[in-house]
Amino acid sequence: MKRDVSRGELDLAAVRGILHDPPREFSVMPFWFWNDELQHAEILRQIADFQEHGVHGFVIHPRIGLPEDLVWMSEAYLDYCETAVREAQRRGMYVILYDEGMYPSGSSAGQVVAADSRYQARCLAAVELEPGEEPQLGEDEVLVAVLPRQNAATRRLPSSVGDCRWVAIIERPAKSYIRGLHYLDDGDEELHLAADILNPEAVDCFLGLVYERYWQRLGQYFGSTILGIFTDEPHQLARCQEPVPVVPGMRKTLENVNRVLGCDFTPHLLSLWYEDEPDSDMHRRDYDYAVAVLHNEIYYTRLQAFCQKHGLALTGHPAGPGDLGALKYFEIPGQDVVLRWVLPDDPSALAGPQSTQAKGTSSVMLHSGRRRNLNEFCGGFGSETTWEEMNWVAKWLLVRGVNLLVPHAFYYSVRDQRVNERPPQLGPHAPWWPTYSEHAHFCRRLCWLNTDSGHVCRVAVLGAVNMLPWRAAKLLFEQQIDFNYLDEDTLLQEADVAGDGLRVGNQHYDVLVIERNFPLRCRNQQGWIPAAVGDTLPDLAALAAAGRVVIHDPEATTADLVDSVVVPLRRWTAGDTPIQTAEPGIRLRTVTKVGLRWTMVFNEVGRPQHVQLSEEKAAASWLALYDPWTDQWDECPPLKLDLPPFGLVVWVTV
Repeated sequence: MKRDVSRGELDLAAVRGILHDPPREFSVMPFWFWNDELQHAEILRQIADFQEHGVHGFVIHPRIGLPEDLVWMSEAYLDYCETAVREAQRRGMYVILYDEGMYPSGSSAGQVVAADSRYQARCLAAVELEPGEEPQLGEDEVLVAVLPRQNAATRRLPSSVGDCRWVAIIERPAKSYIRGLHYLDDGDEELHLAADILNPEAVDCFLGLVYERYWQRLGQYFGSTILGIFTDEPHQLARCQEPVPVVPGMRKTLENVNRVLGCDFTPHLLSLWYEDEPDSDMHRRDYDYAVAVLHNEIYYTRLQAFCQKHGLALTGHPAGPGDLGALKYFEIPGQDVVLRWVLPDDPSALAGPQSTQAKGTSSVMLHSGRRRNLNEFCGGFGSETTWEEMNWVAKWLLVRGVNLLVPHAFYYSVRDQRVNERPPQLGPHAPWWPTYSEHAHFCRRLCWLNTDSGHVCRVAVLGAVNMLPWRAAKLLFEQQIDFNYLDEDTLLQEADVAGDGLRVGNQHYDVLVIERNFPLRCRNQQGWIPAAVGDTLPDLAALAAAGRVVIHDPEATTADLVDSVVVPLRRWTAGDTPIQTAEPGIRLRTVTKVGLRWTMVFNEVGRPQHVQLSEEKAAASWLALYDPWTDQWDECPPLKLDLPPFGLVVWVTV
């Protein structure tokens, strides 16, 4: 097969050197668990060891196991941080700071509530009343409403006895906590009262205790050595230990929820506890949506404003895997593949809410004009985790567009019980540490490729602001049709919709996929196109008339889905890659960078998979095959590629 290599030769020569040793900003940046008695000399030694193994950055993560006399955000703690940051600067490495001791974020290791007891996290609780009983209120408790039950004979709460005709809704402090940094004398973990991150004053207190303190001590490194600050899965109820069911609340809960929803939610409050209330599912989703909006307004906007003012990237991740609404406030939107939520040769790789998270972060990055998106990975996978499994998870993320990988975690110490705190230990204490640089170089090459590149993608999949459809995504993955997630708020507020497709940021989509009966907040009588879209974006009708709105029915057979979804999508996507056919285990991602087109080809399953190139396309464009693990190039690749289990290569074309 004849190829005109002259068209790609200069570009290829230019990037070979870059891919051999990409810029250090694309390094993996592991959580570095500071979990024992710290010593300045040992911090320096471990940083040198990281760099010798291809790791050029880290997230300083204070972790349980620190000595009791080392107080979170004390001068002594910040002295250790400054030692690490100063050494990173000297070595040309990068640092991300962590904003909590330990997590979830927002409480400054209990210091926020200690500053003012009114800043304690709050909740709404339901109390079933006996006939004639009046609700009893404790300290700092507020009666929100007393409501009649639709089905008085049905009781749903643990305290239920007899008939229940009235229920009191009470707003009060919640028994919610965060994990602490110290082991107690009996070996249990220290816990701290969680702060009310729906209270602007409490969030400002948190910023003063943590973010401002970092600025005072380490501000000279902000925006250079220190890339950003990591906020970790902040949740309104943190780690709730209530003995009865509660939902997130705040001061003046109803007043704030009503403002977001534009209606009085009082008649629907019982839906938060009783599934037999009318339209309970819909009302629960409305309440969750309102709380998420308030969380974004009160917590994330404040953190974002601080970081923007001081030249930092706000990064980390929200509590839920599909929280696209929250991710828009992150300069580096992130998520976390932990606790064996996503595994090789397991349905979890394509099924369930957790399977959507990597695509969610990369989609927000593209739509909001960000450069990077982040994922923790392998935290809590267990001591049985293997080298092969760790590499598979990294590839699973990379082929979905992630470009900043945070291994979870490198341990400062594995002394005593520390080795069992969310294993595996992926770094210096792991058996694969002598060859870790192979993994680090591989990840750095593909993170470079996923950054500042154009994503060749013609398909958007519609989701909610806090939940994403995985069934439609599974079909597209298995058919090698790449896509990005688009949440309905972004569609309504930011997308430019016309008869030839829709544009969001720099992405233009020829076709919109909507999963039938997916729980969007606004739906028409057919249950799949948001009603507000027809009012706000009348061109969506023209989009549908042109065959550019495709409905995925999760209950349809595979054959029907091929006819109703895959065939229409091929009309738009057939020319995007040189791939003609591929087996279902193959995942593709195509980007443009430095004048070349790069197609990642990943065998996601544990058996060989075959890929057939189009001879016509191969003859019309220059082709090379790049192996990012070995850094080897093949300028005369075959038309048929047999990928071994979990193998990944990159086709390069012009």
